[in-house]
Amino acid sequence: EAKTHLSALLAAVEQGEDVVIARGDTPIATLTSIGPRANREFGFVPYTVPDIFFEPLTAAELAVWEQ
Repeated sequence: EAKTHLSALLAAVEQGEDVVIARGDTPIATLTSIGPRANREFGFVPYTVPDIFFEPLTAAELAVWEQ
């Protein structure tokens, strides 16, 4: 039954419910929300990307990438 109604079960989990999946009368698994993703900072040390990073590649650099 869980296979047939998986979308509905996931919608219930998104609303905060925990869903127990059982085989017969034996609970097998629990669907639980993992919660919202936390905002993560880039990397583990303070670093800013230099503006030159966003500039187009030169013809020579592009040729190396296209090999």
